[in-house]
Amino acid sequence: MASNPVPPDAGARPSPGMILERLARGATRAARITHTEHLPPRIGSHADWPEQIRPEVIDAIRSAGIDRPWAHQARTSEHAVRGESVVVATGTASGKSLAYLAPVLSTLLDGSEAPNGRGATALYLAPTKALAADQRRAVRELATPLGTAVRPAVYDGDTPVEEREWVRQYANYVLTNPDMLHSGILPSHPRWSSFLRALRYVVIDECHSYRGVFGSHVAQIVRRLRRICARYGSDPVFLLASATAAEPGPAATRLTGLPVVEITEDTSPRGELVFALWEPPLTELHGEQGAPVRRTATAETADLLTDLAVQGVRTVAFVRSRRGAELIALIAQERLAEVDRSLPGRVAAYRGGYLPEERRALERALHNGDLLGLAATTALELGVDVSGLDAVVIAGYPGTRASLWQQAGRAGRSGQGALAVLVARDDPLDTYLVHHPEALFDQPVESTVLDPDNPYVLAPHLCAAASEIPLTEGDFALFGTAAAGLMPQLEAAGLLRRRARAWHWTRRERAADLADIRGQGGSPVQVVEAGTGRLLGTVDAAAAHTTVHDGAVHLHQGRSYVVKQLDLDDDVALVEEANPPYSTTARDTTAISVLETDTEIPWGDARLCFGSVEVTNQVVSFLRRKLITGEVLGETKLDLPPRTLRTRAVWWTVTEDQLDAARVNPEQLGGALHAAEHASIGMLPLFATCDRWDIGGVSVPLHPDTLLPTVFVYDGHPGGAGFAERAFHTAADWLAATRDAIAACECEAGCPSCIQSPKCGNGNDPLHKRGAVRLLGELLRGAPKEA
Repeated sequence: MASNPVPPDAGARPSPGMILERLARGATRAARITHTEHLPPRIGSHADWPEQIRPEVIDAIRSAGIDRPWAHQARTSEHAVRGESVVVATGTASGKSLAYLAPVLSTLLDGSEAPNGRGATALYLAPTKALAADQRRAVRELATPLGTAVRPAVYDGDTPVEEREWVRQYANYVLTNPDMLHSGILPSHPRWSSFLRALRYVVIDECHSYRGVFGSHVAQIVRRLRRICARYGSDPVFLLASATAAEPGPAATRLTGLPVVEITEDTSPRGELVFALWEPPLTELHGEQGAPVRRTATAETADLLTDLAVQGVRTVAFVRSRRGAELIALIAQERLAEVDRSLPGRVAAYRGGYLPEERRALERALHNGDLLGLAATTALELGVDVSGLDAVVIAGYPGTRASLWQQAGRAGRSGQGALAVLVARDDPLDTYLVHHPEALFDQPVESTVLDPDNPYVLAPHLCAAASEIPLTEGDFALFGTAAAGLMPQLEAAGLLRRRARAWHWTRRERAADLADIRGQGGSPVQVVEAGTGRLLGTVDAAAAHTTVHDGAVHLHQGRSYVVKQLDLDDDVALVEEANPPYSTTARDTTAISVLETDTEIPWGDARLCFGSVEVTNQVVSFLRRKLITGEVLGETKLDLPPRTLRTRAVWWTVTEDQLDAARVNPEQLGGALHAAEHASIGMLPLFATCDRWDIGGVSVPLHPDTLLPTVFVYDGHPGGAGFAERAFHTAADWLAATRDAIAACECEAGCPSCIQSPKCGNGNDPLHKRGAVRLLGELLRGAPKEA
């Protein structure tokens, strides 16, 4: 807790260095900062708007307080008015929205003067509903001087039915998300014909978020949109924006299927950013197998959020899980009540699964300053304008450098200095990063990984496209080289039927429902209060077995509930309000079989392989842990059905001779493989745009398909997401970093900072730290230089 409270909102805004100094007061606090990075302020560079931008639009921009654009804004607009698709990939708060809005508004204004028809239209795609709603507000404010020439409207799942017809007929700037475009707009394209016929621009905001399976789905949705537009005679220009994207031009081309110009030089000014790496201290507690336990990132972040609120510092704490966001807000509120009874109401949680009205109220409160602190999941990470934030606390490395900088960039959006703090979890990658700051600050963000040709992705979109307009061979070039080969399979399955020269959708149900674009694994599970029947929210189907199983603790808006029954037939979890002194963590078991080996590379006597696998997973129990310390209180068995996943994997094998050379005997082998598997999963997000929860692993002393000791790491999505393939191509660097991370950890026999995994179904047993280091060293000795 802060020792010297400062009244909230009082006095001049402190510098980020002063804020950090206050957080670090005391010997124990100061020792938790392992590194501080200072990013100096930057001076901006102006240019002139292209002459094609209407003077009325320029006047409206000036009315908003912007006399001249930054050079990158002008260059982006110049490409747009020339009819060239362009991606602007500059820093957070660099004015990317204005870079694409200027040509869009100018074109809409031109269209409003057309003698016939509705005039030009534009479509805006955001990965989240919150971002689309925020952008509508910004567009309305900017376009107010233009009168009724610009008519923005949000069209998503929260749009009331009575408003939807107005949007289709009269809005000329429609803001939506890929989900609604896929399931609502494209299947109903005849009702949108006048809008699509006049479509001039498609804006794809935060385009770096379209990665993995989700990105691959969105790439095919964009191709379906282009195909329908061509049928109506339009050929829209694509304008993409991202604060964090490596090789943004090629990534945007993969996403859209079109050549895209990239703008990467950021010419906007920037305030000072102080970025601290923070490692929680070791506790006196011991975890599984007697391993030392650090204080949790959840508890540490709750303390920091409390201290910052007491100082009057407006802060967002980003948390990786919904439960974590709720827990941090709850702890902070309790501690703030001890300082000042007016403060707890100024801290809240924000996450997916809330009802629409709850989300909107929180966004307004944060924007206008009613809230001092917010514990949020990544639902608030992307683009939402929360100008005026002083600090960001990140509870655990978010999985990619792109997300790290995106979250850090939420503070300082008005140009003032800002503080960012990364609080390390007790995890191999987090521990590695806080002691190797060069891996964060001296490396570019990751390349966006997506694979539109993934047959699990492509097949349902071919069906959806055929239901929209019958498919012909001329469409195959648009959908990719794999399209033609899938058609016989879709015919054989009775999904498509060829008549004359086209393939038609044959079923009565909606073809769009075949594609689960966010990989949620089915219908969301509704969380319902058993006594009242009140709907609290939803949980993704893929997460239901692990988060709302019988006995699970579920947090919602600061209240604790215990799940009394998970009904998988009706997709309902019945809960009762309770206040247990523990949290719950699911445990599972996994088996894997090799379906096909695509590529195999010899590493000396070892083999590095990539191919298709089938994974069978079953949640078998859950642990109860003390809320603050994480101490295990007990384990309860569960009876849930297994789930099967066909996906892509990278795996490596070693021989008996290599085990002898590494001095790994049969008693140590299972533990050495298991430890190497855990640590390599923990380190992979440093080399691929994934989160450790996007991937899984299995290690076997004698696998029935390879007949050798084998370690598998696989994508946790049907058909693969590109992460395992990236691991295969960077295996030498990835596994070397894994070995180094294990060896550098100060623990004696293994701990959560190196080889223990929070999701291990075997209770992190067996594990052999030194055996893993020797085994990986022997494996890497045979790695070819180009691997």
